[in-house]
Order: sequence, then structure tokens, then C-alpha cells
Amino acid sequence: MELILLEKVAQLGDPGDLVKVKSGYGRNFLIPTGKAIRADEENKAEYEKRKEDLLKAETVRKETAIEEAKKLESLVLNIEVPVSEEGTLYGSIGTREITDSIVEKGIDLEKSSIRLPEGTLKEVGEYYIDIELHPEVVQGIKVVIAAKEEI
Repeated sequence: MELILLEKVAQLGDPGDLVKVKSGYGRNFLIPTGKAIRADEENKAEYEKRKEDLLKAETVRKETAIEEAKKLESLVLNIEVPVSEEGTLYGSIGTREITDSIVEKGIDLEKSSIRLPEGTLKEVGEYYIDIELHPEVVQGIKVVIAAKEEI
């Protein structure tokens, strides 16, 4: 399937690139999320008209991501959770809990931008995770999971 990218997609291309992808990836992800359009003659002509605006929008998106990264660079998330007598968590800390903690600090963030390559966090301790604000802007933060004090 041939598509025209409308925004930068990691490991695929920049706005305006004509790319070939598997039909499922295009149909189920790129097109519904507005990251690409089908590469037919009508869309190619439409893209050429909108190209300059799309490139400006991509630049603004990247600049916004850089500003957000500056806010995040010194951030340390302290998450207190109940633990068992053996010191293990009841459940785990995932993207939702991390996103909620960051939003409480006044930084707007999408849950899908948090990268947990080894899965959810299941033990008390310090972790370093990456947040992908833009395909070219990835910021690491420190997450400290501590036992909630019993009253």
C-alpha cells in the first residue's frame, strides 16, 4: 500500500514522503490516526497544495515537544503504592498511573507517549523511563516507587 505521510513517523519517514507499508499498518494505524493518506492522484495534488502548511505544523509540533521535554528533564515522579508484607506491589504501575502522576504536576501528556520496554513496573525502587514527545524528541525521567506508609 502506498501512502503519503502527513507527519513524521519514527522509522518510516518525514511529512510528504511517499512510503510503501503493509496494508494492515496503513489501514489500521496510519490512516485512522491522521498520520498518512492514500497515495492516489487526487491526494497527491491535494498534498502539494497543503505541503507548506503541513511542514510548518510539523515544525511547531517539534518545537512544542522540545518545550515539554525541558519541563520533564528535571522531573522525578514519586509514586506511593500499597505493598504486601514481602515488599511486592499489589498489581503494577503502568502507563496510566505514570501519566496521571505527570498530569498532576501540570504537564499535559498522552498515555501512548510513555515507553515501558520491559513492561509494567512491579517492584519498589527507582526506574528510568523514556517519554516520546515527538519521533525526534525523547526525554528520560526518573520514577521512584515507594511503599505507602501504613497509618
